[in-house]
Amino acid sequence: SERVTKPALDIGRVVGLSQDELDNIHRAALLHDIGKIGLSQDFLNKPTGLSDQEYSLMREHPSMGAQILEPIEAFADVITMIKQHHEWFNGKGYPHGLTGKEISLGGRILAVADVYDALSSDRPYRASMKPNEALQVIKNGAGSHFDPIVVEALLELIEKRATH
Repeated sequence: SERVTKPALDIGRVVGLSQDELDNIHRAALLHDIGKIGLSQDFLNKPTGLSDQEYSLMREHPSMGAQILEPIEAFADVITMIKQHHEWFNGKGYPHGLTGKEISLGGRILAVADVYDALSSDRPYRASMKPNEALQVIKNGAGSHFDPIVVEALLELIEKRATH
């Protein structure tokens, strides 16, 4: 979650979020996978692909995260982002199949930051991708998986870092 937080905040700054919005992105990024605490460690760390049943359970973690946080009033502003971080821009994501701007900007930012981190990190079932390979996957997903504006913000960040 900490690895997702920095790019999410950086993207938020590029797209012009206020400090209050950035504070919410920060909290949402740290908590985006809290729903996984309800899932078995056996398949969270599984060295092979998930079965259909396991994948179905995994798809519940955004909703479980929202349920965990709902009773805590202080997290009211981040629950939507947490619930939406696996929604796809084209509506093929989960848990609700939202499209485009039906997905909160924070949810769209978390989606890009989370996938970039996932691709750039070793997983029990695969080695990490090189940064340029991970970026290519993100670029290829602009307009389908990801909001093109958020992808453009990530690319702008990477380009700035490369020139400094």
